[in-house]
Amino acid sequence: MLVAISGAGLAGLSCAKYLVDNGHTPLIVERQSVPGGKIAAWKDKDGDWYETGLHIFFGAYPNLLQLFKELDIEDHLQWKTHSMIFNQLENRETYSRFDFPDLPAPINGMVAILRNNDMLTWEEKIKFGIGLLPAIIKGQNYVEEMDCYSWSEWISKQNIPSRVEKEVFIAMSKALNFINPDEISATILLTALNRFLQEKNGSKMAFLDGSPTERLCQPLIDYITDKGGEVRLNTSLKEILLTEDNNVKGFLVGGRNGEPDQVIEADAYISAMPVDPLKAKLPKAWKELEEFKKLEGLEGVPVINLHLWFDKKLTDIDHLLFSRSDLLSVYADMSNTCREYSDPNKSMLELILAPAQEWINKSDQTIIDVTMMEIQKLFPQHFEGKQKAKLLKYHIVRTPRSVYKATPNRQAHRPSQRTSIPNFYLAGDYTMQKYLGSMEGAVLSGKLAAQAIVKDYPI
Repeated sequence: MLVAISGAGLAGLSCAKYLVDNGHTPLIVERQSVPGGKIAAWKDKDGDWYETGLHIFFGAYPNLLQLFKELDIEDHLQWKTHSMIFNQLENRETYSRFDFPDLPAPINGMVAILRNNDMLTWEEKIKFGIGLLPAIIKGQNYVEEMDCYSWSEWISKQNIPSRVEKEVFIAMSKALNFINPDEISATILLTALNRFLQEKNGSKMAFLDGSPTERLCQPLIDYITDKGGEVRLNTSLKEILLTEDNNVKGFLVGGRNGEPDQVIEADAYISAMPVDPLKAKLPKAWKELEEFKKLEGLEGVPVINLHLWFDKKLTDIDHLLFSRSDLLSVYADMSNTCREYSDPNKSMLELILAPAQEWINKSDQTIIDVTMMEIQKLFPQHFEGKQKAKLLKYHIVRTPRSVYKATPNRQAHRPSQRTSIPNFYLAGDYTMQKYLGSMEGAVLSGKLAAQAIVKDYPI
């Protein structure tokens, strides 16, 4: 059975993978020249890669890790020490660590928190632990119910000291959804904390050993095409064509390089686009359906990802770093963390600038200027004296609409993968699944969409 899919991000590619596993034939169309969507990457004229985001793989991502196993590419992941490292701005390039010992969960997480005396007092740790008990004891149902609160509101409700938020969760909030704790739904952070604390290696992190395009997307494409599927890049969905009874008749697609438009007719159709492009492509006849009307409550959050190459080494830390600077939520020296980007003498910093709303339309120079001011605070000794580090080049990747903005009460707006249109399905991290807007959420959504089709169209 032929299944047409619009979008070659992780949701679309994983959906196609699980469709071919079950004997169906997927055809993916993707408007960009490279696959990956929110994990796309490109090479510049020097042969250096730059990416849409700083992509971290967690031990608490079972569907994504299973995908690596099924593709036989587990060796593409470079696992780091089981730690969370925070930059201490006021102490001039010193770091505060939460090191997780090799003990069962949640004991390892409790020990990691209790052993850190740099960021939280004992009183703050105890109050934080007591405040978390309802989420730990009551589980995911409680976590979902807390979607009516922002993280800041939930912290106050649980009598957790506000300094806990300032010290730890401003950086984590921006890392998870690129917004601040007073905006983000409590459900987002509670979901992450539950996974991190209840799974032994839940918070353990890995980096890819190269670009997502070559080390994850291409193996997926090879797998899909080897089993009879097809992926067409530079091919955009122009219109969803309908039958008289408002089912899907076909996808009208067009090439970006002047190729004539054509209609793809299939047995089933999937939108694996982000929620904002999907809303723009919805047929007029569908816009009054309740399941599509509620999509108006979801919109992508703006994100800016920066890559900066320096003429000297700024840090030797081989890990993700959380920053409490006003703009730079997380960063890593990719010359340390990624095998393909390795350089023993120079640094390539990859950084997320967030919240990005007021910066997304600023000039490159303005963004670089403000970023360099923050970097000089993170690595002050390298920008003093005669041997100052020099910025050799940079790339700025703006994503005006990335993962859905997870403010309170968004859960009710997230749709199922199966719609009321008999031959139309949805995949994407914004659709309803327990891992929210993330690479894990995208993969799980693709798997769930494929499972729905396999059930509806048995071979």
